[in-house]
Amino acid sequence: MSRRSERSERRLFLAEGRNAVEAALDAGVVVEVFARPSRDHLMPELPDDIAVTWVDERALKALSDAVTPAGVVALCRFVDVPLDEALVGGYVALCAHVSDPGNAGTVIRCADAAGAGGVVLAGQSVDLYNAKTIRASAGSAFHLPVAIGVDAVDAVAAARAAGFQILSTEADGDLDLFDADDVLARPTAWLFGNEAHGLSRDLAGLADHRVRIPIHGRAESLNLSTAAALCLYASARAQRR
Repeated sequence: MSRRSERSERRLFLAEGRNAVEAALDAGVVVEVFARPSRDHLMPELPDDIAVTWVDERALKALSDAVTPAGVVALCRFVDVPLDEALVGGYVALCAHVSDPGNAGTVIRCADAAGAGGVVLAGQSVDLYNAKTIRASAGSAFHLPVAIGVDAVDAVAAARAAGFQILSTEADGDLDLFDADDVLARPTAWLFGNEAHGLSRDLAGLADHRVRIPIHGRAESLNLSTAAALCLYASARAQRR
């Protein structure tokens, strides 16, 4: 299950660690659990119909890409949803060509924490089922709808058709994030670009507003997941008063 092609063919992936396994169990997508007998205190409570295979340290390392395996791994069915099922609620995150699995997973975690309706990993974005993406999501990949495998322009068009305005973040944006409550009160799809290159000119041109996040210190910029957290929580504040 370490290769994307194998995961896609079987529509199965591995989720490692107690938090992820518990979230997968709650979502009802666990097929089998692998764990060390000596670490059974780390096991979540399992339904009777879930198979458990006790394995040694060597086998767990083969199932994990972490330096120190967490002690429990679940084999899970895919959890992604059709695009329209991720375009719900008052605000969502559209990730276009996000390439770092840690960033992608953290955006999903931030979206979950902020109460977003869903997340879209569009264009050439990293695989949702990459072990680092799942680990960085800290279980949130099982909590809210995530759509994958959709063209970025098509995702923006679908979000607009679903009633969302499109907001992007740019250093010279026309709106200050902290002075945009009237705009943020509307249903919003936040459009986030690649970590190194941002949004392409074509994608950036699809936004209804370009929002700047004020930087009061000497930092040149914010990384993707931090910017996403600020934007999603700004929407939560404006819409949940």
